[in-house]
Amino acid sequence: MKRLIHKTLATAFIVTGLLIISGCSITRLGYDHGPRLTWWWLDGYIGFDQEQKTPAKQAIRDWFDWHRTTQLLEYASWLSSVRRQIEGPLTPAQVCHWSDELQDIISPALDHAVQLATPVAMILSEPQWRHLEQRYAKSNDKLRHKYLQTDPEDRLNASIKRTTKRFKQLYGRLDNTQHSLIAANAESSPFDPEEWLFERQRRQQLTLVTLQRLSSGPVPTEQAVNQLRKLAEHTFRSDDPGYRLYQEILAMHICGTIAQVHNSATPTQRQHAHDKLLSWENDLQVLAGDQHRTDDQMHTVAEQ
Repeated sequence: MKRLIHKTLATAFIVTGLLIISGCSITRLGYDHGPRLTWWWLDGYIGFDQEQKTPAKQAIRDWFDWHRTTQLLEYASWLSSVRRQIEGPLTPAQVCHWSDELQDIISPALDHAVQLATPVAMILSEPQWRHLEQRYAKSNDKLRHKYLQTDPEDRLNASIKRTTKRFKQLYGRLDNTQHSLIAANAESSPFDPEEWLFERQRRQQLTLVTLQRLSSGPVPTEQAVNQLRKLAEHTFRSDDPGYRLYQEILAMHICGTIAQVHNSATPTQRQHAHDKLLSWENDLQVLAGDQHRTDDQMHTVAEQ
């Protein structure tokens, strides 16, 4: 459910983007605490009142129960396929294909979140809209500080640092040639943080308008689901043609960067990446067969 409102370009940055996914859902510790963390995150953004807490928590419980029993093994299978392919060289087209595959694989989870979230969204009121708007503003300020440094050189260096960190987490220690490769690709990247933040704010406003519309009058449930589904879909593929073209150009650049760095990797680095993916794959398989943890965790969330 978290990704319904808060999703960036991580899926395009497919291999290193898996690090982001692993941090919030794949590893056993993170996933087992997922219901509680999701509730805290959503409540922090929405500010549910007493009447809204019960259906919101129930939606979270239902989503995690469904997700664990129906989705995790498919994610593990996809990771297994990627893991086998990284033993050899990669092409940008291959990496971009993985990104497309991943979007298709996680789409059911987003869609199920939309369906479960719709009844809750329809009972939100003005205090929640104002709270969400304030949290959006606070989040945007943090992103400006992180991505929109005044000095162009500082902005570039921050981008290089973020990208290098992601590759190091996947491949381990990088050599000087790889550091130079990452820096060169960051310098030539079409990524425009100002345009990205503008698009983010535009989607936030669409979210606020949609939520207000859904709770301001009688709206058929299916119509409400479709409106929220569009918001979720636009996190992957913008409804703005100009920005959608920008997304495609940026994705091609990112896929090229990933392929270049991977193809420069030593056997030791590729083994490190292989082992990392295998550990996530194993975690997913364990989680999919560990239903009693879900039951215990949901009970804990219900009591809070």
